[in-house]
Amino acid sequence: MTDERVLCIPERHFQQVGAFFGFRPASAEYAAALLDPAAASFHSRAEAEPNPQLKQLIPYIVLRHGDRLFHYRRGTAGTETRLAAMRSVGVGGHISECDATAGADPYRTGMLRELAEEIAHLGPYQEQLLGFVYDDRTPVGSVHLGVVHLLELHQATAQPREAALSEAGFAPLALLKRQAEQFETWSQFVLSALTGEPLTPNGQQIG
Repeated sequence: MTDERVLCIPERHFQQVGAFFGFRPASAEYAAALLDPAAASFHSRAEAEPNPQLKQLIPYIVLRHGDRLFHYRRGTAGTETRLAAMRSVGVGGHISECDATAGADPYRTGMLRELAEEIAHLGPYQEQLLGFVYDDRTPVGSVHLGVVHLLELHQATAQPREAALSEAGFAPLALLKRQAEQFETWSQFVLSALTGEPLTPNGQQIG
């Protein structure tokens, strides 16, 4: 287990501002409360990974160009081995203590760092805070809370920088939605939110 120190909020804060399951659309009020810097602190991964009383904040960045989303399969080179081989539409990772240097906003700094580390040739984009994802049905899900950023790209030139992002490319949202059972649950929630079509618990489309 790495000794990296990562940004977390306590379970009690999650409950106080409004805990949820699945996808919760963003609102300025809820985002400000959940991501209140006064509620967040850094903890070692060794402490945080087995502890559901700590929710590790994870930027989950979705890239869209027109009706197509960037997608990939998680390779074994990734730091979260419990998600290896699963398909995903979100890039990003932990916010590290190094992101808090020089008085910067650690969450924002870490989100942009993760994006730059994982994606090349991104080009211009508009960003929207789409919502939040949470799934406590698994050990990995119970200790991570996703913050979903939707980047509307001017061009579909984005490419992965890391070997951990394999089989990457852009595909129509409707096609990825039909393949939702192949994706990690956070991606299933996002695909459902973007299409407005609900999913059954195993990722299959309802209706």
